[in-house]
Amino acid sequence: MADQITAQGVHHFRLTVSDVDRAVRFYTGVLGFKKLMDLNPGAFLSNGSVGLGIGPHPFPDRALKGDRFDENRIGLDHLSFAVSSRRALDDAVRVLDTHGVAHSEIRDLGEAFGICILVFRDPDNVQLELSGPRA
Repeated sequence: MADQITAQGVHHFRLTVSDVDRAVRFYTGVLGFKKLMDLNPGAFLSNGSVGLGIGPHPFPDRALKGDRFDENRIGLDHLSFAVSSRRALDDAVRVLDTHGVAHSEIRDLGEAFGICILVFRDPDNVQLELSGPRA
């Protein structure tokens, strides 16, 4: 028996959102995910390598009115999606601008990390990043 579990990348993640239709439009329209199925009252999307479940609060009577994501709480801090090149990051800036999505400048994280990142947020304030090679 192995002493550790060998994880092999991310299969999928699920986000609890305030508005399922708005979140689906964002992730399909801005990030190119495809809607694979309705989960009623949610949806399952994929970009071909990562699955994304979108759904409302599982206990609506306990949901906080007007709640927004805050990375200062225990749990998720941000999600980072890989892109193939530095040029893809430049192209992403144009796409985000076209969709009116505020974003950071592309930042080089240095030789130790070996990546550049572009930071932005989804409609519920979840911080998203695109990470690509430095060169």
